[in-house]
Amino acid sequence: MGKNLSHIFKTVEQEKIEMVDLKFIDLFGRWHHLTIPVSQFSERVFEKGVAFDGSSVPGFKKLEAGDMLLIPDPSTMWIDPFWDMPTLSFICSAYEADTRDLFKNDPRNIARRAEEYLKSTGIADQSLWSPEFEFYIFDHITYEFDINLACYRIDSVEADWNTGSSEEQNLGHKIPRQGGYHAIPPLDNSYNLRAKMVSCIESSGIEVKYHHHEVGGPGQSEIEIHHHPLLKAADLTKLIKYIIRMVANRNNKTVTFMPKPLYSEAGSGMHIHVKLFKDGKPLFYDKNGYAGLSQTALYFIGGVLKHGPALLAFTNPSTNSYKRLVPGFEAPVKAIFGLANRSAAIRIPKYADTPEEKRFEFRPPDATSNIYLALTAMLMAGIDGVRNKIDPGKEGFGPYDVNVFTLPKSKLDRIKSLPTSLFEAMEALRKDHDFLLEGDIFSKELIETWMEYKIKKEYDEVRNRPHPYEMSLYYDL
Repeated sequence: MGKNLSHIFKTVEQEKIEMVDLKFIDLFGRWHHLTIPVSQFSERVFEKGVAFDGSSVPGFKKLEAGDMLLIPDPSTMWIDPFWDMPTLSFICSAYEADTRDLFKNDPRNIARRAEEYLKSTGIADQSLWSPEFEFYIFDHITYEFDINLACYRIDSVEADWNTGSSEEQNLGHKIPRQGGYHAIPPLDNSYNLRAKMVSCIESSGIEVKYHHHEVGGPGQSEIEIHHHPLLKAADLTKLIKYIIRMVANRNNKTVTFMPKPLYSEAGSGMHIHVKLFKDGKPLFYDKNGYAGLSQTALYFIGGVLKHGPALLAFTNPSTNSYKRLVPGFEAPVKAIFGLANRSAAIRIPKYADTPEEKRFEFRPPDATSNIYLALTAMLMAGIDGVRNKIDPGKEGFGPYDVNVFTLPKSKLDRIKSLPTSLFEAMEALRKDHDFLLEGDIFSKELIETWMEYKIKKEYDEVRNRPHPYEMSLYYDL
């Protein structure tokens, strides 16, 4: 990643760059890009920006006021290896065309303000984040919907439904359903592909902790990275997802980060690890505290869990999210925390036992989130917890060091549940969003736009369509 403009233009010369690609994110989490030839690339691009139509970007501007500017962040410089021509890539922020002020509702700018707000509170001066990347690698997918049909078909060479396939040479070695965790080759058919993904990620300057086959039999995989500051972690998340998809595409495979692409198989989450520092000192560690956690960490956890239902409107913002958040698949449905407890919404990793390593993991999130908004919302909930001394024990969030699904129903019913649908999450956000408005981080306009879009364009559109399974249930009644 580039450090300054002289380094950037030296790279252009040394690498014989021909194209400069400018990537930016819309409100709902999708990357977009525009490309300029190197003949148009000068310091002016970093000073004046490149014009684009913000009214065509979901969640940005109205048609009558669409003129906006993209200004690249020099620190995000990266040589994109997927282009035929040598191409330099940058992640950009959106600016107002007239005043050249940062566009308030650009997700990157929201994340940037959140980092500054944390410092202003005096609680900490740095938050470090590490999302986990779970995804499925498939060999084929088709989907179609119309007034008279609704269908999709997915295939994977690893899937146990292909044990009887005779369309081509069948070598066996299929993975049983929910039996893929740390599967070894030849069962793990995608190990070489994941290695290529990791190699490309690391060549981009991002250290990878490890990669492995995940629980889902038909090609589920995981890649983990180390912790980074909030804005950088969000930038790297977008870059890593891009690399994973592009490497798969180049190898005639397809990747999805959907939380639940397969019925009755393991879903894909994006568990998020977080820790706080001040003046270089870790704030989440206390050797005498529960699971080695400090009071600050417990208050932070209290804030995340108390605002958990509203948080899910940003960390789990798709109708598909709630097909993953069901009992029986290591997906949390109760607002609790516990040491090494994978049935809890917040797990305290047992192996993270030093002051520098001490952290917690928020397990509900998935990769349909806009990562900038998801991390920012979590930070704001945690700050609220610390400021208001929200004790997770007194709030009834635990700790629970048992699998909650083994508890008697009478006890289980007393534990606060997380939303079970996108509609419930949006209703929770409607009732509980004041903590997001602190410090002018989120705006009411953004929250209202978010809720309206998610209900009308996603929840209602899925709810109003007949489901294929309904034909089996009701056609002959």
